[in-house]
Amino acid sequence: MASLIGETVFESNGQAPAPSKDFYQLVITKKEVIWRFWKISLRSEFRNTNPGELRETHKEYLDDSSLQAQIATVLGANIVSYTLNLCRGNFDYLERLPDALLLYLILYLDLEDVAQLSQTSRRFEKLCSSDALWERIVENSCDTITPEMRALSKEVGWKQIFFTNKLHLQMQIRRRRQTSENLVV
Repeated sequence: MASLIGETVFESNGQAPAPSKDFYQLVITKKEVIWRFWKISLRSEFRNTNPGELRETHKEYLDDSSLQAQIATVLGANIVSYTLNLCRGNFDYLERLPDALLLYLILYLDLEDVAQLSQTSRRFEKLCSSDALWERIVENSCDTITPEMRALSKEVGWKQIFFTNKLHLQMQIRRRRQTSENLVV
């Protein structure tokens, strides 16, 4: 599993709260925490200020409440909590898996579990709502997929097709067929 972790473990950036225009970047590598900052000001005394960078080992960062407070102000308390876990060696391997592999794993879940998984993070919400997942779910649950169903899926999406009852689906396909025939005539 350690091979899933690249040199950069986490990266985030943001702007300081208003009225400040200062920009910050946080990078967590396997060995250190890097906090970069750019002062952006219209005031003449700050115009020639060079960008700054603070580097600390994971152990130093765990003890540096001042830096943690700065990061919380700019990026939020959740980011600080997450970075503290990273510096303690608690890596989130599931978030590092490629989307294709996660979609393959999600296919083995019950629909109720897919719904619950979609509420755990933005990434899983996106994956659990993706057309790629729902197309495969429809393929697994239907005997055949007609070209008309594929065309309709481009309009309404595979998830909608899955949850539409068969009669309603046939009616939508028939309407679509009639519309295309009227355009030809």
